[in-house]
Amino acid sequence: MIALFHNRPLRRRLVAGSIAVLACGGAMVWHGARSEASNVKPAVAETKLVKAMAAVPMLSADTRIAIGEIRPRLESDLGFRVSGKLLERVAEIGSTVKKGEVLARIEDQDYRNRLASAEADVAAAQAVLVEAKAAEARIGALLAKGFTTRANYDATLKNLRSAQAKLKSANIAFDMAKDQLGYTELHAEFDGIVTATGAEAGQSVNVGQMVVRVADPESRDAVFSIAEAVFANAPDTKQPPKVTVSLLSNPAITAVGSIREIAPMADAATRTFQVKVSIENAPNEMRFGASVAGRAEMGGATVMVLPGSALFDKGGEPAVWVVSASSAVELKPVTVARYETDRVVVSGGLAKGDLVVTAGVNRLREHEKVRIVEGEEK
Repeated sequence: MIALFHNRPLRRRLVAGSIAVLACGGAMVWHGARSEASNVKPAVAETKLVKAMAAVPMLSADTRIAIGEIRPRLESDLGFRVSGKLLERVAEIGSTVKKGEVLARIEDQDYRNRLASAEADVAAAQAVLVEAKAAEARIGALLAKGFTTRANYDATLKNLRSAQAKLKSANIAFDMAKDQLGYTELHAEFDGIVTATGAEAGQSVNVGQMVVRVADPESRDAVFSIAEAVFANAPDTKQPPKVTVSLLSNPAITAVGSIREIAPMADAATRTFQVKVSIENAPNEMRFGASVAGRAEMGGATVMVLPGSALFDKGGEPAVWVVSASSAVELKPVTVARYETDRVVVSGGLAKGDLVVTAGVNRLREHEKVRIVEGEEK
């Protein structure tokens, strides 16, 4: 073995043979790896399945529905013009009253005494005036004959004019006392029905305090509280739409009305605007306080209706995924006219025939290839 190690030619041949064997082994390993790599198929990107529908423009009548109640158009809170103790309230809730009919009375003894006092003042003023007239006539005759001075006549004339003024003042006070005595009775200002009362017999009432509330049953309004968003999305029309009003308890009972008043300011608590609809020929079943539904058909607009599941968010704004001709999806911003229970009404951002993804929107990425579920492309 030592001899072989010292034999240089033999050693070179052994080294060369070893190198050749290693090279052959390496070539065989490389060839096998290359063959295995050639047998592996390239990975194909996964195509996601989605549901989609074609966007179809349609002329949609914008129907607005609101819930409200029936209220009288003309309703007055009636109260006494003088204070006192309520002696009698004739009117009861629900009773029908005629114009001029007595509704309530307060104690009038104090006002009768004031009237008697005023009447006595008038009599006294009349007596003073009679005396002043006689004195003026007498002094005037003496002045004409030169038996008195001009100063005496001027003083007598002054007393006459003062007596005339005092009589006029006494007559005015008498008329006021008479009016106040009349104010102890509360009368109906118009034909109507009593809807509320604010005081009972024996109670002391102040000036202007509501004692009886009377409403005109012939004129009725349907009153609704409308959100601000409804006005923002409403079409700009000069002629307000007609409103169909129906009873919630019996939708078959309907009436047609027109908007006569829109509150200029929102309610501080609900932030809604009060809208009053004047009802034409209101049926008797629509009593005051009845709950009603109001339906208004606004001007039609071209819109596209999509399922609520199609809506996506893009930077805080609504958007939808649209499938292009190359089966790639693109995110398009849209304008939503209104949101409904399970769908959205889109007024802008889509073209006729656009394929909108309606299911699986949260799994998609921009320009990603998709495949529409068979039978869903409508």
